[in-house]
Amino acid sequence: METEVWSRIWKCVKQALPKAVRTCLWLFKIILPISLLVRLLQYSGWLTILAGYMEPAFSLIGLPGETAIIFITSIFCPLYAPIALIATMSLGLREATILSIMCLTAHNLIVESSVQAKTGSSFWRMTILRIGMAFVIAFALNKVMPTEGWGTINATHNIDDCNSLWEVFQLWFVSSMEVILTILLIVTALMILHYLLDEFNLMRGFSRGLSPLMKLFGLPEDTAFLWLVGNVVGLAYGGAIMMEQIEDNKLSRANGNRLNYHLAMSHSLLEDTLIFVAIGIPVLWIVLTRLFFAMVVVWVVRGYESISKAGVDPKVS
Repeated sequence: METEVWSRIWKCVKQALPKAVRTCLWLFKIILPISLLVRLLQYSGWLTILAGYMEPAFSLIGLPGETAIIFITSIFCPLYAPIALIATMSLGLREATILSIMCLTAHNLIVESSVQAKTGSSFWRMTILRIGMAFVIAFALNKVMPTEGWGTINATHNIDDCNSLWEVFQLWFVSSMEVILTILLIVTALMILHYLLDEFNLMRGFSRGLSPLMKLFGLPEDTAFLWLVGNVVGLAYGGAIMMEQIEDNKLSRANGNRLNYHLAMSHSLLEDTLIFVAIGIPVLWIVLTRLFFAMVVVWVVRGYESISKAGVDPKVS
């Protein structure tokens, strides 16, 4: 029996490693050109010019104007791109935390909103919600986060220390490799974990104990399994399973839509958290902020639905 278990574990490792290699190549394609562009913009002074235009708006949420390019990148790209860009700037840890949670709230929207559109939600409603809430969350964090006692991230990778383009290229390459290798280790471990969870059919077992948490979040109890899937293996894979359950009438579109509001704010909680923690962002600020605002959004939606029904239902006094 023990030999069989280890054989199944080794099978999961062998399945995960090729995907990890492909992920590494994919990361090279995303991170290297984008981070090089930003390094060159920094060195040329163009990023400073852009920052001047964005400074008034971003100062309201406690961020320097130059971080606008990172947030805009996150809207259209997977999270690895904004992480690479954060690594190109010497930001205070407080500012980096606010920016990271903005990117976690609104990233890769074309892909992820399309996935949610197939599972009972509106593409544009999810997209607008996530962009809008990114600024709401950033504004709230800027008000409640302490202003003292924060260090800096990436203090050793400062473009101001470069005196030539060659030094810029060296700085870009070293900092990019550090980010890629760190993320690669995390992604490889997570891929192995995903295969293990699937191989030993652990997801449904874990989800059975989540019913009380679903009530707190304002979600139906029958969404517990999909909530766990969405937060462990991601929105795209979770969306595929949600579509399957809707087609098999195991989940209504209404409940799927309500879950989507939560997942729009908080999904891939395991992977997303780890890759930001790897660059120094505090874990509790990431996890608790995302879960809190996901809960708030769902309860606000439920309240709006109740008011709307009361307004159109003549039986409701």
